Order: sequence, then structure tokens, then C-alpha cells
Amino acid sequence: MLMLLVELRSSKLNTLSKHNKNIVLILVPTPIGNLEDISKRAITALLEAELIFCEDTRVTKKLLQLLSQRENLQFKCTDFKSFHSHNEKKILKTLTPEDFEKNIVYVSDAGMPCVSDPGASLVQYCIENNIQYDVLPGANAVLTAFAMSGFEQTEFTFFGFLAHKGKERKEKLNQLMQSSILPILYESPHRLLKTLEEIQNIDQNRTIFLAKEITKLHQKTYKDTSLNLFEFFKKENIRGEWVIVIEPINFRGQNLELTDIENLDLAPKVKAKLIAKMTGKNVKEIYESFTQNKD
Repeated sequence: MLMLLVELRSSKLNTLSKHNKNIVLILVPTPIGNLEDISKRAITALLEAELIFCEDTRVTKKLLQLLSQRENLQFKCTDFKSFHSHNEKKILKTLTPEDFEKNIVYVSDAGMPCVSDPGASLVQYCIENNIQYDVLPGANAVLTAFAMSGFEQTEFTFFGFLAHKGKERKEKLNQLMQSSILPILYESPHRLLKTLEEIQNIDQNRTIFLAKEITKLHQKTYKDTSLNLFEFFKKENIRGEWVIVIEPINFRGQNLELTDIENLDLAPKVKAKLIAKMTGKNVKEIYESFTQNKD
């Protein structure tokens, strides 16, 4: 009986091992400030890694060193390769499906890969080549700021970083300021004041939530009108990485009735077109009814 139990347990372990080996690429989120936010699953993936793709190999090696000291662990991987926005296309051209016959991990410098960080092209490569991959949950500044903001919307749109300048920046800023879905973006300390100035130029009374250095020692949050925040930060020495959550535009108001359009000081043809759009009726018939009533 004992021998049978041992065999059954061994069989289950082998099955689990085979199942795990089907997944050859794991995207691992890393702490965005507080080392304690690393998950057990993330540590396990890093311990089993035979190759680690990194946004910056120096940052990843430093993280493993800190985890090794803190958790008394020994990470055996010695194969680290850079994979970032400037070289990802070049790296992908050198890869073959045979390269994924070992345990591979991808980590960005901090937070969730593919969310305003590299990694998406590596995922797409796996999809196109039928390579099994997994993404572990973990630290993420967008979701944390969304929960911290106090806005009661159930939807949000993440805009990442705005362009530094030019037409693209202006268009994107106007787009998010006109959004009826809660907009969230990242901003650096060097451009936070500029962004606040541009927001308050569009709408001084819009409520803004700011989160600085989420999960880190100097984490701090602010919530006020765009004008008040701009005036406050003009006098501050701005440091750290920021998340900006912007109150969405409110389209709610009184419904426009047909009689409201009829009473507008507009040409009959214009009124007829507006009512036709709302009702689906024939424009000519509506216009004729106006002229008949006028007579």
C-alpha cells in the first residue's frame, strides 16, 4: 500500500512537472518601490529561470541580489539578455522556437511588463509561433492609483506617458480632457508642472488626483482642482515618478426635446435636419410642416 501511494504521488509530480514545462516563457512583474510586493510565484519563476530577458540587466541583477540577501535565496541563472524598446526588433529576428526549450523569464525594470513597458512584442512572438507563455499578476501603478483616487467611475482609460512636446502631445491632452471615461497617465518629475499647467489652461476647475512614488518611502497623494494643484506645485521642488488621474468630463444634463429645437433661432432647413436626425423622419416633410405653420 505504501509503495502504491509513493508511486501515485510520483505520478502526480511528474504530471505537474510536464505541465509546467509546457510554459516556457513567464512574464514576471517586479516591485515598483517596495521589495515586499514581490510574490511567491514571481520568486519561484526567477529561481527556476535558465535565461532572463531584462529591460536593463543591471537593474534585474540588483533586484536578484536584494532578494537573495533578504530571503536567503540563491538564484542560479547566469544568462541575462537585454530586451528593451530600442533593441526588441533586432532580438526577435535572432530568436527561433528552439530557443524556448528552456525556462525563460522576462522582467521590465519595475512593475508589469507590457504596461507602458516592453514585453508585448515578445508575447506576440510566442502567439505567432505557438509557444506557451504566462503572465503573473503583480505590482502596478495604474491600478493602485485608480483605487487610491476616490473617483467612483468603474471604467478608466490608460494613456501612458504623453509625448514630450508638439502636435501629438497637444492632441492627446485634448483627447483625454474630453474623455467621459476616467483618464490616467504617467508623468515624470521634469514635466509634471508643464502637464498641470496645460490641464488647467483647458479646465481650471477639473478635479485632479496625483500619486507620487507609489509603494515607496515618500509616497504621497494630492486631490484638488487643476488650478490649485498647479499653483501649489509652482512653489515645490518636484521629485519622483507620478500618476495623474483626471476627473472625466460630465455630459449629463437636461435632455434636448423636439420643442427645444423648434424654438431655436435657426433657419427652418437647419431645424428640419436636426429633427430628422433625432426622429428618422423625412427632412422635406419636416421642413414643409414648418413653412405651412408659418403661413
